[in-house]
Amino acid sequence: MASALRLVLADQLSISLASLRDCDKKNDLILMAEVKSEASYVKHHKKKIAFLFSAMRHFAAKLENEGFNVRYIKYDDKDNQGSLFKEVKRAVEISRVDKIELTFPGEFRVLEDFKSWRQKFNIPVNILDDDRFLSSIDDFADWAQGKKQLRMEYFYRQIRRSTFTLMEGQEPTGGKWNYDSANRRAMDNELSIPVHTQFEPDAITQEVLDLVAHQFADHFGNLEHFHFACTREQALQVLKSFVAQRLENFGQYQDAMVQGKPWLFHSHISFYLNCGLLLPKEVIEEAENAYRNGNAPLNSVEGFIRQILGWREYVRGIYWLKMPDYKVENALNAKRRLPEFFWTADTNMNCLQQCITETRDNAYAHHIQRLMVLGNFLLLSGVHPDEVNEWYLIVYADAYEWVEMPNVSGMILYADGGLLASKPYAASGSYINKMSNYCQHCHYNVKEKNGAQACPFNYLYWDFLERNKEALQKNPRLGMPYSTLNKMSDDKVRRIRQDSDIFFTALDNNQKV
Repeated sequence: MASALRLVLADQLSISLASLRDCDKKNDLILMAEVKSEASYVKHHKKKIAFLFSAMRHFAAKLENEGFNVRYIKYDDKDNQGSLFKEVKRAVEISRVDKIELTFPGEFRVLEDFKSWRQKFNIPVNILDDDRFLSSIDDFADWAQGKKQLRMEYFYRQIRRSTFTLMEGQEPTGGKWNYDSANRRAMDNELSIPVHTQFEPDAITQEVLDLVAHQFADHFGNLEHFHFACTREQALQVLKSFVAQRLENFGQYQDAMVQGKPWLFHSHISFYLNCGLLLPKEVIEEAENAYRNGNAPLNSVEGFIRQILGWREYVRGIYWLKMPDYKVENALNAKRRLPEFFWTADTNMNCLQQCITETRDNAYAHHIQRLMVLGNFLLLSGVHPDEVNEWYLIVYADAYEWVEMPNVSGMILYADGGLLASKPYAASGSYINKMSNYCQHCHYNVKEKNGAQACPFNYLYWDFLERNKEALQKNPRLGMPYSTLNKMSDDKVRRIRQDSDIFFTALDNNQKV
């Protein structure tokens, strides 16, 4: 009887995975492998590796308990071949399978590798669509066909209609598609924030933590206070706790930042969505049911669903539509190296120090920290997209290239020239001061515009606009700031340039800024 080798990757931990769907428990072989080529092609955060290895091992154990035939290769197995191809080759030779079944991967480089296997093996290699997503790659390409602008809002409306999510007939629930304007409040200091869901490491996870501490000692981040969900059952508990305890306040406070409180009212489920322990459809249904049952307001539920049904599906579509050219986009000709303090958090800028420290400790920061603090600084400083993409891919446990690169190159750096974002998300210190309490504890003064004590964001913002005037001044969404810039006196512009030059000289010489 014909048998198949079915490869499961670290971000494919779903029993409903396409390549597992018709698995013959008696004859087919499921292969899972912790290999050096994937764990080290960038030096991933220690917690990211530990989370994925533990989740993989738990998933493999679940498959075995359900009667599947699983071949699992641990990272420190003596005969570990070091790459997916070599492990598949060895399994094919040992097991004498008749075909290889793969699910479409999350990275272009892995897909190219998969395609090459068709010439390297003398058996069929089938690459199946990853239908865990709610919009296929072809669906997105069809939507994008002939459009001059690929704005997420319009894609979001289409997919809301096609999935009948938060809809009343052909109209959006509540009469509006988007409640973002209601979701921009700074945190109320009197508000109690529920403790986020945490799990003590079991024996499997502890074994992985010991492995990572030994094998990846020189990687970024730390392993202390590891509390990720590593099984589907735990991930479902995280989801249900979020809906019950934090979804009500998620919307209005989703952009807020508070020193020493990294988790706030966010869901923290991107880890589990992106590795497959949770599926987008069930997450969306859980949130919509909370609204229908009167347990969460529409602005929170719509804002949460938009992140998944809208943004997550949209960036995947952009990635596969534009790769591999997207990887080398650099519309603003950014050239600076990544500042050293992005690894050490050794900076006088408190907002950056807080966000980098929390990233180092948790392999997590919420979307406004990533975009409007860390990303904003990297944009204003003109750091090369390659350096920024690598950093974001390394440091966050939910980062895979399909989701990371469009967010960085498109949303953060405007490196794609406006394909994804209608304008660069640049801001001065006043935005950070409005949405956080970071500025209250900072070495710099957010009210100062120039001079040694001025918040660097204040003059770097105008320096960025001046530096990129040729590329950006015709952007209709930047009309007001460019009007302000053009009215500045020569002396004011000179002081902006002077402060920026002093700052960048210190930054490039690895002096503390």
